[in-house]
Amino acid sequence: MVKQDVAILFSGGRDSLALYALSMGGRHSEIPRPRNVHLLHMLNGMARFPEFPENRFKVAKAILERQNPASNECPASIFVELDMGRLFQGLWLDTYEILMPKFQGKNLVCVACKLAMHTKAIIYCVTNYVPLLLAGYASRQSHYPEQTPAFMERLQQVSERFGITTRYPLYHDFTEEDIARHLLEDFGLPSTGGGERKCMFCQTLTTAKEQHILAYLDEMIPKVERFIELSLNGQVKEAAEIFPPGNRCQITK
Repeated sequence: MVKQDVAILFSGGRDSLALYALSMGGRHSEIPRPRNVHLLHMLNGMARFPEFPENRFKVAKAILERQNPASNECPASIFVELDMGRLFQGLWLDTYEILMPKFQGKNLVCVACKLAMHTKAIIYCVTNYVPLLLAGYASRQSHYPEQTPAFMERLQQVSERFGITTRYPLYHDFTEEDIARHLLEDFGLPSTGGGERKCMFCQTLTTAKEQHILAYLDEMIPKVERFIELSLNGQVKEAAEIFPPGNRCQITK
């Protein structure tokens, strides 16, 4: 079987670190042992301590490579920072005064952020011939709107349109925090905090339900898909115009 590359949405936190370990070791039924592992770290413009995830990556890489001493068997690791701040602004921050009333006043800022992350990841995967994208969403965190099946399934559909397979291998495995911690300890990896950047929006209150998430995605996904198409075609101006700055929007009273 020919090995292919895999990409991981990598925050440096426990779940994405577990995905990295399982990919390097080829020890999960949904993660074929890859040729290269691309760790995609997203910059949303609202997070502090930028050194945390890269330091976590460097430590983990050294540990995991020592566990696979045969160089021809150990996948290569690539840590990539992708700036999705402007896209995040266009999906929520620029026009949240307009968007919140449209979705019953619900706070969907983290849904917008994750949508931007997946969008940039899809573009990266298509451009760099990476057929499989993994995200470390876990059912124990399904109270977050962006880690619900409603969100996850829609993003799988977007990925498929562009020839990318998106999977969430740990969603049903990591039902409790201790499971993730124990797995990392089995690999000799850090299992406590300190690997993630600290986002200003983390832990913000939202009472959004499935219907609000889907309504938002119904409005934004066609724009996102058009943005991806234009970006992949090199139509820079047209792609930028999909999400104009909020202060250019015309509001009719």
